[in-house]
Amino acid sequence: MSEQQVQDYLVRIGGDRPTRPDLEALRTLQERHTLSVPFESIDYHLGHEIFMDERIVEKVVYQHRGGGCYEINTAFYLLLQALGFPVTLHQCRVWISGRFTAPYNHVMMTVRFPDTGQRWLVDVGFGKSSRYPARLGAAEPHLDPHGRFSTRRAGPDATDVFRNDLLQYRFDHRPAELPDFRQHLWWYRTHPASPFLQNMFCSLPTRDGRVTLQGNRLTVLEGGHQSTEILPDDEAVLDAYHRWFGITFDKPPTPGRFANNSRRMSFFQSDEGVTDLVPR
Repeated sequence: MSEQQVQDYLVRIGGDRPTRPDLEALRTLQERHTLSVPFESIDYHLGHEIFMDERIVEKVVYQHRGGGCYEINTAFYLLLQALGFPVTLHQCRVWISGRFTAPYNHVMMTVRFPDTGQRWLVDVGFGKSSRYPARLGAAEPHLDPHGRFSTRRAGPDATDVFRNDLLQYRFDHRPAELPDFRQHLWWYRTHPASPFLQNMFCSLPTRDGRVTLQGNRLTVLEGGHQSTEILPDDEAVLDAYHRWFGITFDKPPTPGRFANNSRRMSFFQSDEGVTDLVPR
């Protein structure tokens, strides 16, 4: 990333350039990113290319968009790298319906600070990700505004990640590279079973809740109270995209040919086993 891209990225998420790449700075950057960059699948339905390289910066920073895990975790990884953080990519197998998916189904990061030797889990692209980094191997769970997160070793080269005692995914300790995910990205973009093609959604945490737009269905969770509204027309949908996510469209995006919003999507699990990103 260029210096100008770094500065523009920090403006995009409302953050300041850290004086040094330490834990306090990482916490601030992850919080600002989580609360600013939506988790969304819109481009999968518009037929746009999905990038896992520096081209994603154009979408996240200059188009004021978000994306799936491959996009927004890649973007955040590039920002952390540019700011001097000792960050490493990892591939994951997501736990769904009592089994793990194939390898490289999800991408996340760890940051290891040499002065303490501690490693921290960083993930801004898994539905209900933690707002702050979680320390790997901690004796007590990480209590976060988005839940209770914990990790457990699953062998010499793997760790399981839990949210509220529910298994989310298993990540491989060995470093991964962005090109390693190309084959699975192709599957996400083309296969009818892809959760991103089955469901078109845009979701963003707020300070005390979450807002999700799926088609013309707007769900707002604030202070423990959830309300759902069916937006009456295209103008209302466009206004919701702009108001809640800062996204401007000429016309409302529509689900692609594989979309089936009547189905449940179990890829991003909540306490009840189904994500709040899609209708129940």
